[in-house]
Amino acid sequence: MKRRLAITIAIAAAPCSTAWSAPATDAWAQADDKARAIVRQLTLQEKTEQLLNTAPAIPRLGIPTYNWWTESLHGAIGPVPTTNFPEPIGLAATFDAPLVHAVASVISTEVQALHTLGRQTGHLGRIGTGLDTWSPNINIFRDPRWGRGQETYGEDPYLTARLGVAFIQGIQGDNPDLPNVVATPKHFAVHSGPEPSRHTDNIFATKRDLEDTYLPAFRAAIVEAKAGSIMCAYNRVDGEPACGSTMLLTDYLRDAWGFKGYVVSDCDAVVDIYAHHKYAPSPATGVSVALRRGVDSECNNATLSGQAGLGDRYKDALAANHISIGDIDSALVRLFSARLRNGDLPGLAARKPNSTPVSAIGTQAHSALALDAAVKSLVLLKNEGALPLKTGVRIALAGPLADATRVLRGNYSSTRSAPPISVADGLRQAMPDATVTLIPFSPSITDGDPVPGTALRTPDGRPGIRAEYYNRVDGDHYADKPALVRTEDSIVSRASQYREVADDHKVIWTGYLVPPETGLYRLALTGVKGQVSRDGQPIVSATDFSRWAEPLKLVDVQLTKGERYPIRLEGQSGVAAAPAIFWKRVTDDLDRDLAAGAQDADVIIAVMGLTSDLEGEEMPVKVDGFEGGDRTTLALPADQRAFLEKAKATGKPLILVTMNGSAIDLGWAKDNAAAILEAWYPGQSGGLAIANILSGKADPGGRLPLTFYHSVDDLPPFTDYSMEGRTYR
Repeated sequence: MKRRLAITIAIAAAPCSTAWSAPATDAWAQADDKARAIVRQLTLQEKTEQLLNTAPAIPRLGIPTYNWWTESLHGAIGPVPTTNFPEPIGLAATFDAPLVHAVASVISTEVQALHTLGRQTGHLGRIGTGLDTWSPNINIFRDPRWGRGQETYGEDPYLTARLGVAFIQGIQGDNPDLPNVVATPKHFAVHSGPEPSRHTDNIFATKRDLEDTYLPAFRAAIVEAKAGSIMCAYNRVDGEPACGSTMLLTDYLRDAWGFKGYVVSDCDAVVDIYAHHKYAPSPATGVSVALRRGVDSECNNATLSGQAGLGDRYKDALAANHISIGDIDSALVRLFSARLRNGDLPGLAARKPNSTPVSAIGTQAHSALALDAAVKSLVLLKNEGALPLKTGVRIALAGPLADATRVLRGNYSSTRSAPPISVADGLRQAMPDATVTLIPFSPSITDGDPVPGTALRTPDGRPGIRAEYYNRVDGDHYADKPALVRTEDSIVSRASQYREVADDHKVIWTGYLVPPETGLYRLALTGVKGQVSRDGQPIVSATDFSRWAEPLKLVDVQLTKGERYPIRLEGQSGVAAAPAIFWKRVTDDLDRDLAAGAQDADVIIAVMGLTSDLEGEEMPVKVDGFEGGDRTTLALPADQRAFLEKAKATGKPLILVTMNGSAIDLGWAKDNAAAILEAWYPGQSGGLAIANILSGKADPGGRLPLTFYHSVDDLPPFTDYSMEGRTYR
């Protein structure tokens, strides 16, 4: 028999319509006319280059560079700290469409401000500078094993549709014909894992499952919210690649729903048509399938390394008569029309230029909304009188995530956000009269937080780290003298904030790591080459730049409080992983520390769960319970389960706080914990939101937007897209 915790709740219905009607004003028609005039002046070379996500400048026409790759799933992603809201699965737990609309409005403001920054610095070709965003993810979280389910609004098509509409309308603003930022719901369609096989999967869905489950949210996004763009998925559907599907891109999208916007491919989904699906025999025929079936803008991962000639496949297709110049022009008109209507290009009388100042990013009001959203996302699953905590309570705080900060961000989020608040710091802030004793956890697969600026010193002993920015001259050669020298507050590149630093550059950081406490630490480097050393010998080093989502290569080392450990690191533009030194303070004897920490405590709070380094998008991860970004079990990691049993054995009340992006087996906790709080990945203020709930300063309002199963044994095969036997239904 299936054991599951499931709560469903109705939210207010919104008016619906049957098709996207013609624009209420002539702004769209005017934009199309001006776009056609632009396209008529382009050479074939210029046309084919504009079909990629990195659209180069056309100086003779006054058209600046534009990069369509902009991410803001639950917070804008750019070169400066932005506001980080709860992961969408947490936003879904609020069941609050007006709140999601407010969150999206803030994100839209910050995306616009990042565009302003790009214009001021001349770095408009970088990711995160466009006036569009590849959000929201409105796929259905049909199976808890899917690592990207955290990016969605859960398993219910109706809830997903309502929150998707709210997000799109918040992003685009009051007039979808003249959007502040173009929203791009994704991934169209029938897409929800497995991650490792997504480039070759051929999914067959029944007509009923299409209409009842997989398409309603997309229909609402296009027909009701009037999203100006949509992203097609990697997989095939009924034999055809989603980015070459007549059923999806013509029958549903253009014909039934009346979509007038542009279609963007998921990154390398067009490449998949010929390289992995083998649906087309060559690159030229592959791009022909995508373009003729309706893809206007191709995201290609080769643009990340600046590979030239990606537009040549379209010229080859044209030469072979697989496509016509009219096919190319139709796509370009849609793309330039969007740039005119969102204000990136001037020319529409009704479209005021974007003037959002950079100072609009990370305001106090935005931070307050992030905290409010986090509080409302938390779900109190059990409470046997343990909560709220009393004034002056003595807390033994434990678990691998008790003092963690990176876990708060979830995936598809900026490495740069407001200073994150851990549960440990949140409890001390919310309950100044309480005694909080932090018990270090043993080494775990969830370990690793960025070393804070408070533990860094420049070569001359000042707070921070010295950063020297060198522009690339040619090939692998860089200028002899730095274009910019700064003291940074962390291992970070701020190249995109300064006009004098070229798009192609390297950064050298030098200084010292100074631990605040003596003890056992785990250290790792990402996105850099170099080392942290002691007595001239490296204690952690990297000889190659890490890959996208590569697991941390943590090493254990004893560090001494106040000792200076020399740092010399080098980073380069175009490296997938952000530069960082990660660390985690751990214990070599958890039983000893648990006994000591719990001895005088009134309550034990255990903060457990997963991280987006384990569950996420197509990651090179294979450890117990996780593979390729997906999960192979619903259980908590073994070391966490063992600790919970030991904590229970102390006889002290046990409060479990879980952070995770997907359902976990809470069977043991349901029977043994005094209270259970589901926190998801709650964003930058997550630790304070949790503390406010535990202390009674705020009430938990969240509800589960997905079924919590007991075991994968309760589930159909992961690859089976039939909805039979799935979700609350």
